[in-house]
Amino acid sequence: MKSSLKEFSSKGAICKGTLYLPNESKPPVIVMGHGIGAERRFRLPDYAERFCKAGFAVFLFDYRNLGESDGLPRNLIHPKRHVEDFLEAIRFVKSLPEVKGDRLGIWGTSFGGGHVLVTAAKSPDVKAVVSQVPFVDGISTTNSFPILYQLQGFLHGLKDLVRIPFGAKPHTVPIVARPGSFALMNTPDSYDGYTKLIPEGSEWTNEAPARICLLLPMYRPVSYASRIQAPVLMQIAKKDSLIPYAAALKTARRIRDCKTNLLDMGHFEPYYGKLFEDTIAEQIVFFKEKLK
Repeated sequence: MKSSLKEFSSKGAICKGTLYLPNESKPPVIVMGHGIGAERRFRLPDYAERFCKAGFAVFLFDYRNLGESDGLPRNLIHPKRHVEDFLEAIRFVKSLPEVKGDRLGIWGTSFGGGHVLVTAAKSPDVKAVVSQVPFVDGISTTNSFPILYQLQGFLHGLKDLVRIPFGAKPHTVPIVARPGSFALMNTPDSYDGYTKLIPEGSEWTNEAPARICLLLPMYRPVSYASRIQAPVLMQIAKKDSLIPYAAALKTARRIRDCKTNLLDMGHFEPYYGKLFEDTIAEQIVFFKEKLK
């Protein structure tokens, strides 16, 4: 196995990622993207290396404005832009002579788990999809939070939005916090679960332009589900504090070919220990069935 840094252009900005290549020649390839506000180095190299050892090439990238990719303001979270980046990453990977571009899968977790569903609905190049603990319906997720939280989010988002025409510094909110403090994620398991993913030495900052608070309720990957032609593996957390699992099940039922696994775990649990081993083993089997 070997890895190298690669770059591709997305709407005029340079996105950066890591290409992992197994020892096999011309392997099928998996394109991977992370969740809300997260950088590719947040635990995902462990997944990429496992896929690579199983005989897949992997391209793990940072969305625009995040991680090592270009773009200002930093940590801008925008689902439409993230999906655009996924589509451009697919185009880039298909051009690489080292991989079998016609055997291409996509993988996403959390917010990225929703992005891969939208991407699959838009791209005929996608032959298999793994959607781990996916964000599927902004309305369901928003309504699972108290009214006061929703109002705070609206006001923060509006405060940021009015600054955009003047080129002013964005109004930001924390990406993650403990209960009692406003953040994009502030459920009991969010702060420890999210920050545990961050590698030592990371320069990541816990803030994002607050306009995402206005975009989240309108982002509904569920509305794309019936258009997905590629087979999907959806791993749903039964104890998810951020994403109502009933909404994820509703989304899965709308997909033509979807294998669903409802797991007894929380949103941040599949990244470690036995749950990591169990979930990635299922993902590898799925990708082997669909791509090899």
